[in-house]
Amino acid sequence: MSGALSAITAAVVGVVLNLAIWFAIHTIFAEARPVRWGPFGFDAPVLSSVNVWALVLSAAAVVAMFRFKIGMVKTLAATSAAGIVLYLAGAIG
Repeated sequence: MSGALSAITAAVVGVVLNLAIWFAIHTIFAEARPVRWGPFGFDAPVLSSVNVWALVLSAAAVVAMFRFKIGMVKTLAATSAAGIVLYLAGAIG
């Protein structure tokens, strides 16, 4: 039973990591191109299409949570508020 649960846990971690990378690429970069190599494929970000504000907010969230140990809900609320302010200021569309 323990072996089966370990395998399921590893699969779930893999799915969550895959989704995190997919969302990061499609949030920080405006454009991503599919790359295929045999049975493997992924979306490669176009580096010139970086959304600077999304990158800054993401970096701020990482620093807040890992360096300053601020909780996830507070970090999410602060970065959401910053995104709304940037939107209302016309910095992002």
